[in-house]
Amino acid sequence: MKADYKNWMPKGMVYGTGGAAAVSLVLFLIFALTPLLSEGRVRNIVVIVFLIITCILICVTIWMYLMYSAFSYDGNRQMSKQIIEGVASYVTIPEGGRGLDVGCGSGALTIACAKRNPKASMLGVDRWGKEYAPFSKNLCENNAKAEGVNNVSFERGDATKLPFEDETFDVITSNYVYHNIPSNDRQSILLESLRTLKKGGTFAIHDIMSAAKYKDMDGFVQKLKGMGYSEVKLIDTTKGMFMSNFEATWMGLSGSKILVGRK
Repeated sequence: MKADYKNWMPKGMVYGTGGAAAVSLVLFLIFALTPLLSEGRVRNIVVIVFLIITCILICVTIWMYLMYSAFSYDGNRQMSKQIIEGVASYVTIPEGGRGLDVGCGSGALTIACAKRNPKASMLGVDRWGKEYAPFSKNLCENNAKAEGVNNVSFERGDATKLPFEDETFDVITSNYVYHNIPSNDRQSILLESLRTLKKGGTFAIHDIMSAAKYKDMDGFVQKLKGMGYSEVKLIDTTKGMFMSNFEATWMGLSGSKILVGRK
């Protein structure tokens, strides 16, 4: 049995966009090469519109395919695996301690952290919404079983309002989650996760922390320090750590950083 961590670019989206491009191309050819519409301005406009739509959909399909290839655990680039293992390398849980992975998806980061800390345990939470249909609690549990990892569990939870008391966990982790949550204040979502961290606990949160999505993160680092957090820093992962700047740009991952520190 092999773990199936899925792909951050779902195959269904690639096929769906490719199929839409094929349909648009067929319609373009029908209107351009057949007398379905009589010669004139209307026909020309319809032909041009379908040509533009077809070109856009083909470009998007190619971009999605390249993303799918880069993220695939079975491909040559394996960026997803590199990122997961890279974030997990920041996680050290004390013996008997417990870590929380927010937005666990397929369980990849939760399991990677549990593997590195066999004398502790990890809990992965996710809302597993319809927009992320390939991911589920059952998938996470099957992946843990496939990896032979027993010190891990999964449950449903909302990152904006976690169902845990203050200072419950020794470690908080997350990977590419918060930027997907519609919000004008993602810093407050970070604080909601950090609320559940014990005094002395550590955190490693990787996301697209651009100003457009998170506003002033340098200011947020200073805010955490003012709240008593220590060793807080932002680590840019787009300069060779997990990806090159060029990859981050064309993949739409510019601004990817790890926020690490201690409470």
